[in-house]
Amino acid sequence: MIADIVIALLLVLGAFFAFVAALGVARLPDVFIRMHASTKAGTLGAGLILAAVALFFGEAAVTARVFAIIAFLLITAPIGAHIIGRAAYRTGVPLWSGSVVDEWAARPPEPVAAQALEKPETRHAPGQNARP
Repeated sequence: MIADIVIALLLVLGAFFAFVAALGVARLPDVFIRMHASTKAGTLGAGLILAAVALFFGEAAVTARVFAIIAFLLITAPIGAHIIGRAAYRTGVPLWSGSVVDEWAARPPEPVAAQALEKPETRHAPGQNARP
């Protein structure tokens, strides 16, 4: 009886956060803010629904799979969001007009090929002692 209430509560909370993620993707102004809503609320919603599944079945095999899926979500969602945001910024997707700070505007990221061509730094001139 109590387990059914906990399962129902987890399902309702998970569905609520999944709905909030979907609403955020549909309503927020730019790709960067949408990405934040989809990764945070979507991961939490999926995790709560999966926790309800683990409690409902109560088998070790199902619970192990649920933990593996949740761990996979927690690892891949931030990485995917970072890569999507970085790709969007590098391709010139405009920021929302209400954005206050663009920390990369003063120093745009260099292409990877340009970083590889840079000369290594010399610590001191040849013939000079490294210590003062």
